[in-house]
Amino acid sequence: MAEPLSEKEKYLLQLIRKNPYISQQDLAKALSISRPTVANLISGLIKKGHILGRAYVLSKDEPIVCIGGANIDRKFHVKEKAQFGTSNPCKSTQSAGGVARNIAENLGKLGMNVSLITCCGLDSDWRFIKEVSAPYMNLDFVSQISKTSTGSYTAILEETGEMIMALADMEVYEFITPKLLENHLTLLRQAKCIIADLNTPKEGLEYLCQFSRENNKDLILIPVSSPKMKRLPKNLQDVTWLITNRDESEAYFNREIKDAKDWSVALESWLSLGIKNVIITNGKDGALIGNREEILYIPALETNEIIDVTGAGDAFSAAVVYSWLEGKSIKEIGKAGTINALKTLQSPHTVREDLSAAQLQKDMEEI
Repeated sequence: MAEPLSEKEKYLLQLIRKNPYISQQDLAKALSISRPTVANLISGLIKKGHILGRAYVLSKDEPIVCIGGANIDRKFHVKEKAQFGTSNPCKSTQSAGGVARNIAENLGKLGMNVSLITCCGLDSDWRFIKEVSAPYMNLDFVSQISKTSTGSYTAILEETGEMIMALADMEVYEFITPKLLENHLTLLRQAKCIIADLNTPKEGLEYLCQFSRENNKDLILIPVSSPKMKRLPKNLQDVTWLITNRDESEAYFNREIKDAKDWSVALESWLSLGIKNVIITNGKDGALIGNREEILYIPALETNEIIDVTGAGDAFSAAVVYSWLEGKSIKEIGKAGTINALKTLQSPHTVREDLSAAQLQKDMEEI
């Protein structure tokens, strides 16, 4: 992991990005420090690889590459107790969603450089997703496929925000093949880490495992549902993080998690497959997080204010990855995920609007 930057170094880089020809004297004035101090800071940034030379040619930030779903999320909030076999009064909303896209937006709001690899249709749904997503991620690597539809996810929710049923049209992601991924080799080789959800076909995930091994890249896998657990590659030794929930772990190992002992055994079972770090979330019962050195229980945070459950799991995963990249401890990583998920549960949006690195830090200090 790259050596962290001081606050002065970060601010200096921001000023240089705005004006690559800015003088050292102007930089000194902006930072309220001496010109020789600025020269030393610039020298340090050159040694760390953030600046390539005069006129302060900045090295390209390593992007986090997210691969997988980018959907239209349609939510129907039933106004009264849902009844099957008849019409139910409801209120509907539409937003951009998809596990990989949601994680990318969370990370973008947290100040990370993110690129998205996905497939979409040539339709108005993609134009809507593109408009919403573009401020937070690079969409230059999205492949538009003719004669197919952009992915969609339709959720029917109780008044409380709890899900009754969901329908997913994810056929377009079958085009995320090894051949398509090979077209983005330059991006993948530049990646700080690679995050793939299980909307990606099994052969695509196997390709990413092999690529990560051969190129020494960190790979994070995010399941999207119990049925798609069968897409996990047989060899998981190249996976840095697996972030899963109880149902998904039960489906993979074909055994129930009834109590704390079963929960711990499931996490140990994942680690025995060679995965470096594993999380199993368990709703209101919290999360179990660990690696070969330590395993910790992270309690859930109680709340009576649940507006919408959609996106909470993706918020958890994004905050975990962000905190890990920031060099935080296992305990802090688990806490960040839990807090970001809680704040998302309390928001009507799939990705909470107030999210930023500063706000997440403030949330962690307050809770």
